[in-house]
Amino acid sequence: MARSKPTDSPAPTGKAGRAPGSSSRGRGASTAGTAAGTGKPAKAPKLGKDGQPKKKRLAKLRNNARMMKQAYSLTYKNDPRLPWIMLITFVVVAGVVELIGILLGIPFFLLPFAVMLGLLAALIVFGRRAQGSAYRQVEGQPGAAAWVLEGMRGDWRVSSGVAGTTQLDAVHRVLGRPGVILVAEGSPSRVRPLLAQEKRKLARVVGDTPIYDITVGDDEGQVPLKKLSTHVMKLPRNLSAAEVNALGRRMSALGGPKMPVPGGPMPGGRQMSVSQRQIRRR
Repeated sequence: MARSKPTDSPAPTGKAGRAPGSSSRGRGASTAGTAAGTGKPAKAPKLGKDGQPKKKRLAKLRNNARMMKQAYSLTYKNDPRLPWIMLITFVVVAGVVELIGILLGIPFFLLPFAVMLGLLAALIVFGRRAQGSAYRQVEGQPGAAAWVLEGMRGDWRVSSGVAGTTQLDAVHRVLGRPGVILVAEGSPSRVRPLLAQEKRKLARVVGDTPIYDITVGDDEGQVPLKKLSTHVMKLPRNLSAAEVNALGRRMSALGGPKMPVPGGPMPGGRQMSVSQRQIRRR
C-alpha cells in the first residue's frame, strides 16, 4: 500500500499573511508622534496665558536668582554701602520681632517669623536702592523717559519717539485708562511746539478722549524723572478696557515712532539690563 506524501500548506498571502511587526505606511505615520523608545504618545507642552510654553518652577527660580544676582552686582557698583544697609535692616527688623517674642515668653516660636520679616525688609531696601541707582544712571540722557514709561506696571501702550528733533528732544505717546498721554523730554522751548503738533494730530482721531501732556524735568511745572511713573499712574481712569482697545485700533492709523530712541539708556552707551527693569517694577 502506497504511503501518502505529507503536503505543507502554502503560506497565506495578502494582508492576512503579513507579520505582526510589519505595518503599512499609514500605521507608521500614525505612530510618528509617540515618544522615542517608549511607545507612549508625546505630551504637548502646557501653554501659559501668553500662548508660550510654561517654564518649570525650578527653571523659573534659577532665572530669577540669576537676575537678582545681576541686579545686585550692578547696584553695588554704584552703591557700595548696599550690603551694610541691607544687613543693618535685617538685624534691626529681626531683632525687634525677636524682642517682642522674648517679652511675650515665646522667643523660639517667633524666631522663624523674625528671620522671614528681616529678609523681607532687606529685599525691600534692596529694591528701593536699585531703583534709585537706576534712575541716577539714566537721568539726563536721551530716551530716559521712554525707558521709565516702558517699565510701568499695567496695561500701558507706549509709542516711543513719535516726534523729535535733531538735538534728541523727543515726545512719547502713551495710551491707557486715563486716555492719551504725551510725555516730552528735552529743552522746553523745543518740545513745546512738538507737543502742540501732536495734540492737534491726536484730536482728529481720539475725539473727546482726554489728552494729557507732561514735560520731564526739574523746573517748575515739570515732572521729575523719578516721579514720572507715579505721576502717570495716578491720573484719573477715564476709559474702560474695551474703550482703550477700540481707541488703540483707531490710533494705529497714526503709525509708529518717527525717530529712533535709545532703548534703556546707560552711561557710556550701555543698555539697562532686564533685571534692573524688573527690580524697578517691583
